[in-house]
Amino acid sequence: MSRSVSCMERASMGQRGFTLIELMIVVAIIGIIAAIAYPSYQEQVKSTRRADAQGALMSFGNAMERYYTQNGEYLGAAGDGSPINSTLTAPDASVFPDEAPLDGNTKFYDLRVYDLQSNSYVLRAQPKGAQADDGFLQLSSTGARAWDKNNASGIEAGEDTWSK
Repeated sequence: MSRSVSCMERASMGQRGFTLIELMIVVAIIGIIAAIAYPSYQEQVKSTRRADAQGALMSFGNAMERYYTQNGEYLGAAGDGSPINSTLTAPDASVFPDEAPLDGNTKFYDLRVYDLQSNSYVLRAQPKGAQADDGFLQLSSTGARAWDKNNASGIEAGEDTWSK
């Protein structure tokens, strides 16, 4: 035989709701966890975008090698056929896209030819938008990789890798 229990009887049996203090403690704990987790999440998002740009640079390098195979030199891969010395120039659209990621709508890197000679090149992925403070990535025709980790607008000692 079941009997319903009234609110008064429940209170007398020791059952009750949460106090304001208990709720405030839970909210504080959630806030602390969020304060720790959010920056880690943001860093992971940047790292993922950077990895995508690294893949795009590798594909860009492969496109440059195809261009060299077909033309006997790299000149012309960025337009008019002239050498490029330390100038960021978009690749010719027939060679490779000029932004990364290659798919999707929001672009976080501009892909540029930085130095272009008949038999060598240096490619760069210049960060932009939400990625702007991450420093550029660089790939040369020799396979050398660099990342301006401190975003100082140049490759310094210890920045000769794409690794953290």
